Amino acid sequence: MTNISKPIEDLPFSAQAVSFGEIIKNGEIPRHYLNSDYIMHQFVERLVHYVLSVPQGKFSMSELGKLLEKMEPIHQVFFFKRLKENSPSSLKQFAPLYYGFMAEFHPLLFT
Repeated sequence: MTNISKPIEDLPFSAQAVSFGEIIKNGEIPRHYLNSDYIMHQFVERLVHYVLSVPQGKFSMSELGKLLEKMEPIHQVFFFKRLKENSPSSLKQFAPLYYGFMAEFHPLLFT
């Protein structure tokens, strides 16, 4: 089993393997990722690429939603912004999450 809770001190985050499947299933973002806005930004960027590249069924929208709830609102918005930029058609697949989270924010943020 991969240890996702301990940072690899000698490697920058961009070079670290991130167990997104395990993180999504557990619904917990490792604490050391939450300590830095920059790292969270990079985490979200990589999370978007993960959810767009894995086959459907590897995670549920509910699991992903629980993970997104652990993020600061700015990172939630960034997740959907990057999702839309990387794969506009994927918003159909992620619509329930998108509208659920975006309803909490001012509508002008997304025009």
